[in-house]
Amino acid sequence: MENIYYLLFAFLICWYFIYLRKIAEAAKRHVQLYCQQNKLQFIDIARRKSRLSFTTKNGLFWSSTFDFHFSGDGEASYQGVMTLQGLKLQDITTPAFRIN
Repeated sequence: MENIYYLLFAFLICWYFIYLRKIAEAAKRHVQLYCQQNKLQFIDIARRKSRLSFTTKNGLFWSSTFDFHFSGDGEASYQGVMTLQGLKLQDITTPAFRIN
């Protein structure tokens, strides 16, 4: 009987890593689309944190925060912050930046 618990635990760990990878891919798509719409050069993206959250409106979901770097003029690099609720974009915050 305890073998079932080991298998379930192993399955949950595998699912967790696969789902985090799916979130990272969705985050990259959202940032690239944001940069394309605002005529910015996308440089890179990195996960800051992910945690399990609960709200009465959305229920149980993974809240993830990503830092991304971009350039508006091709010379300077700026850092923005993006927040996802599950796979959906919640917010993108960028500092004031110079453009061509």
